[in-house]
Amino acid sequence: MRTREFAGTQVGAVGLGCMGMSWAYTASERDDEASVALIRAALDLGVTFLDTAQPYGDGHNESLVGRALKGRRDEAVLATKTGLVVGDKTSWNLVRNGTPEHVKASAEDSLRRLGTDVIDLYYLHRVDPDVPLADSWGAMAELVAAGKVRRLGLSEVSVAQAAEAHAIHPVAAIQSELSLWTRDAMGAPGGVAGMAPGHTAGEGPGDVVAWCAANGAAFVPYSPLGRGFLTGAVTSADFEDTDFRGGNPRFQEDALKANLRIVDVVKAVAERHGATPAQVAIAWTLAQGEHVIPIPGTKKQRYLHDNADAADLDLTEGDLAELDDVPAAVGGRY
Repeated sequence: MRTREFAGTQVGAVGLGCMGMSWAYTASERDDEASVALIRAALDLGVTFLDTAQPYGDGHNESLVGRALKGRRDEAVLATKTGLVVGDKTSWNLVRNGTPEHVKASAEDSLRRLGTDVIDLYYLHRVDPDVPLADSWGAMAELVAAGKVRRLGLSEVSVAQAAEAHAIHPVAAIQSELSLWTRDAMGAPGGVAGMAPGHTAGEGPGDVVAWCAANGAAFVPYSPLGRGFLTGAVTSADFEDTDFRGGNPRFQEDALKANLRIVDVVKAVAERHGATPAQVAIAWTLAQGEHVIPIPGTKKQRYLHDNADAADLDLTEGDLAELDDVPAAVGGRY
């Protein structure tokens, strides 16, 4: 697999988001042993940029990743997060907590669950509106000074918030949703329908992708496959009760049918290349800059290989222009 640079280290150009192995999607397909095997297979493929967080299964996902990395920890660049706490396991309700006390305590919990003595990349999962960003970020910087964390990142922030944090301690990465149907982090106009919780109507994050490029930070797109929609596999709004997408505005029947126009374009480009729609969707994110490292998630080996192969798909200028012009998504992303 082609590689990209993160903080002076070469990582696979396509990473792995591990959330779905424990939380939010299709509970009936979860299998811890299969997930452990998948993470190890990912390392074998060169997929070395791994992403987890404490809320994903209320600690379950971190423990799962820790099991998978036993004996292979040095092969991975391991990211986890602080600042969100599970409020209700059945409704995906998450509570923000950016207090310095929580930041430090949750790091100790993550280190224990992951079975490691250092976290490679520690994100502030969401900025807590009740705690100054400088306080949360300052506590995270103290973890770096203590040798418990190597690099710091932010998730779903604005350019202004990124700059504020960067002035205190270097921002190594920003993780936000980015895909063919979610472009808020690129400063896309009309992003109100897709705005992240915490942003108000008429307010967007600005061009965070460009800010990262200008400031030596990686930009890490999560959900580059549009929560599975851009693969073309989701054609109806029939989800399990435990699947987050069942209550998601973009996956309601009318919105979903309208959004299939986006998938039609992705499929057309894929057919020209002899590729899959998933590979095209991931390759589009990779084309947004050499500092971009997408982290598609999967629980299945065949999709892992499919996603990894996207790193070797070169889209033409014509392909990119066609994909850039796909219709805006119908429905908010939350």
